[in-house]
Amino acid sequence: MHVSPTDPPPRVLHLTQPVDGGVARVVTDLVGAQLADGLRVTVACPDSLFAARLGELGADVRHWAATRAPGGSTVAETRRLARIVAEVSPELVHAHSAKAGLAGRLALRGRIPTVFQPHAWSFEAVGGTAAALARGWERWGAGWTARVVCVSEAERRLGEAAGVRGRWRVVPNGIDVERFRPADADAVRAALLPHTGPRGPLVVCVGRLCRQKGQDVLLTAWESVLRRVPGARLVLVGDGPDHSRLRALAPPSVRFAGDVADVVPWHQAADLVVLPSRWEGMALAPLEAMACGRPVVVTDVGGARESLPPGLVPHCLVPALAPAALAGAVAGLLLDAPLRRSLGDQGRRHVLSTHDVRRTARAVADVYRELLGARAESTERRESVVS
Repeated sequence: MHVSPTDPPPRVLHLTQPVDGGVARVVTDLVGAQLADGLRVTVACPDSLFAARLGELGADVRHWAATRAPGGSTVAETRRLARIVAEVSPELVHAHSAKAGLAGRLALRGRIPTVFQPHAWSFEAVGGTAAALARGWERWGAGWTARVVCVSEAERRLGEAAGVRGRWRVVPNGIDVERFRPADADAVRAALLPHTGPRGPLVVCVGRLCRQKGQDVLLTAWESVLRRVPGARLVLVGDGPDHSRLRALAPPSVRFAGDVADVVPWHQAADLVVLPSRWEGMALAPLEAMACGRPVVVTDVGGARESLPPGLVPHCLVPALAPAALAGAVAGLLLDAPLRRSLGDQGRRHVLSTHDVRRTARAVADVYRELLGARAESTERRESVVS
C-alpha cells in the first residue's frame, strides 16, 4: 500500500501470540513489505527471536506477554493488549492466529477496523467440546471483524461450513522468491552433512515437531520407503513438543536438525521435500521447496491442492493419515530422478507466478486500503452531520 508523502502514514498494529515456523515467516515478510511501503507498523507479541527480527526490520515492537493457547491467563492478556492498543492508537489492527484473534477482538470489539487471519482454524486442532467452543467463538468473533483473511479457498470454505459468517478475503500465502532459489544440491548437502559422504537420496521435512505437521505419519511410512530405496535418508528440520516421541520412533537413517536460523539450505539440499500435515491453511514449506526447484509430496489438506500446479497433483498429493500412500509417492519419486527434475521446474515456475510475497503484500494492502477508506468516509459523514 503506497503512502503519499503528503498524507500521514497510517498506523497498523499486528497482534501475534507466541509464533514460530510458517506464521512467523508470514508476519515477518508482511511487516517488512509494509515498512517498505511507508506504513507505521507496530507489532504486539511476546519476547522472542521473532520479535527481535521485527525490531531489526524497523517495526515498533511492543511486548505482549501471552501464551499460545486460551486458558486462565486470557483475561489478563486481553487487558494488557487493550492497554497496548490505547498507547499505539492504530488506524487498523491485524490479528494473526487463534489466540491473538481471540484476545484482540475481545479487547477491540469492533471499535477499530480489525482484520483476522486464522492461519488454519483453531477448531481443526481439537475435538469434542473444545472444538465446539472454538467454532462458537469464531462465529461470535466474526461480528467484531472487518475482514477475515484466509490463505486459501479451502480455509474459507471450512470457516463457512463451521457457521462463521465472515466478510471474507482470500489472499494466498507468498514467499520471498529472491531468497528461496535453486542451488547445487550436492554442494549444499556437503556443507550441511559434511561427514556422511556420498550416499542415497535425501528427503527433508521442514516444520514444527507437533501433531499438526504429521511427522509421526512420515516415520510410519519411512520403513516402507527404505525397503524400496535402501540408502534413503530423512532429515526433520524444526523442533517442538513431539521431539522426544518422534526420536523414539525414528530409525538410524533419520536425522533431527532442530531449529535452524535459515531453512533455505535444507530445501536446496533435498532431493524431495515432504510435508505430511493433518491440517493447514496453506503451508509455506512446500512453496519454499518449489521456489528452490525441489519437488514436494504433501497431504491433501487445506490449501495444499491450491498451492500446487496441476501437473504436480497426480505425483505430489496424497491423502492425509495414509502412510502407505505417502510411502508410495515418496519412494516412487526417489527412484525417478528425471521426473523429480521436471516436477521441480514446474513447481518453481508456478511459485514465481502466483506465490511471490510481493503479490501477497499487495493483496493485503488492498484490504487495508478498502477498510481505511471506508473508515475515512464514515468519519467525514459524521463530521458533516455535526457541522
